[in-house]
Amino acid sequence: MTKTENPDRMTAAVAAAAATVGQAMAGRRSTRAFRADPVARETIEQILALAARAPSGSNIQPWKVHVLAGEARARAVAAMTADHSAGSPRASWGYTYYPVKWRAPYQERRRALGWSLYGLLGIGRGDVDRMQAQERRNYAFFDAPVGLLITIDRDMEQGSWVDVGIFVGQVLIAAEAMGLQTCPQAALATYDDVLREVAGLDPGEQIVCGIAIGHADPDDVTARLETPREPVEGFARFLGFPD
Repeated sequence: MTKTENPDRMTAAVAAAAATVGQAMAGRRSTRAFRADPVARETIEQILALAARAPSGSNIQPWKVHVLAGEARARAVAAMTADHSAGSPRASWGYTYYPVKWRAPYQERRRALGWSLYGLLGIGRGDVDRMQAQERRNYAFFDAPVGLLITIDRDMEQGSWVDVGIFVGQVLIAAEAMGLQTCPQAALATYDDVLREVAGLDPGEQIVCGIAIGHADPDDVTARLETPREPVEGFARFLGFPD
């Protein structure tokens, strides 16, 4: 800071920036219904430029992004939804996403989310057709005008997957800060082969997840979905601090 700078003004600027970031983090949610309003390529580029400041081991930046809009998005959606509607067996996950054996508390949290969503939609237990229809909305990016495919080279190790996860989080927060909403979609990784063909992915790339980006539809019933979070004391330990 130079002698001519006002320290109070600098503090206010930092506080304002922190408030903006905090609002974006607190406001972020997984949106499951979007309006058709288009999103400009320049906006997506700005979001990705911000997200690219994410840290990575030795700065290798192992993430890759394929942005789908217009006809490219339409081809991907048509291929995935047609396959899903036909009940065709999907390729298995290219990686293990969920626990092999579910246990508490994770199983309870997953079930709570599922039944909260189905409850809002009026989908009852055993209503397989409507469950499948809701699942299929994943493969239409929940009608968002832009879909991202996040990939990583197959020869990368676990540390690089952590780096990609941090990058994905940065994308979500950057989009929220710019007035857009998102939904990260690990389900798209199950269509790795289909998307590889329609999006022209390199054989050496593995889809990590998709991200739907657009303007949320506040009138959709899913906008009322609440996803509770554990309080800090439920997942964090503080060592060495005074009582």
